[in-house]
Amino acid sequence: MTPELLARIDVALALLQRVAVEYRPAAFASSLGAEDMVLTDMIVRHRFGIDIFTLDTGRLHAETLGLLPEISGRYGREVRIVQPDPAAVEDYIARHGRDAFYGSVELRKRCCEIRKVEPLERALAGKRAWITGMRRGQSASRADIAADEPDEARGIRKFNPLADWSEVDVWSYIRGFEVPFNPLHAKGYPSIGCEPCTRAVAPGEDPRTGRWWWEQSGRKECGLHRHEIRA
Repeated sequence: MTPELLARIDVALALLQRVAVEYRPAAFASSLGAEDMVLTDMIVRHRFGIDIFTLDTGRLHAETLGLLPEISGRYGREVRIVQPDPAAVEDYIARHGRDAFYGSVELRKRCCEIRKVEPLERALAGKRAWITGMRRGQSASRADIAADEPDEARGIRKFNPLADWSEVDVWSYIRGFEVPFNPLHAKGYPSIGCEPCTRAVAPGEDPRTGRWWWEQSGRKECGLHRHEIRA
């Protein structure tokens, strides 16, 4: 590892320790992607008292779900699983169809709200802060994120310890500490969400082009990281 990466690791660990001490109870929302596996390794190895949860949307890749027992076996720690309201999912499917999100941006966003945003709200209930694995280099819509910023919609703090990390930094950490990772990353999936909404990308493509690839919008987010939550 380079001296620059070692310095970034120290900064990220110091931030996580501050969150654990000053913002208890805090939670880490893991997508089980590469960045989030780095943060999982940091939180568990350094015994920070931070809750770790993931949103099981019901449409995740088998490879993604396969990381859960691997994390348990490697770290002796269970990741809390938060699922969508079954009634809301059934109502959406009955009204629009299981894969209706391909039909319009509005239906895609509604599916994301049911399967991801509402479960996130429940997972963060009672928390003073939450942690994400977002990086500025992931997309243009994330280029200005800060390591420490207010989540005004929820009235809590939001921390992005890897905000200034590069993709090279992430993979150097994973190799250096032998961190488990989703095998889909090795198959051209830099950003992994729900199975029907994620595809591999070509070398040189923006990592986020593999998410909701059928949409033309340049700002592709599921709603977890927006500043307002639609009722």
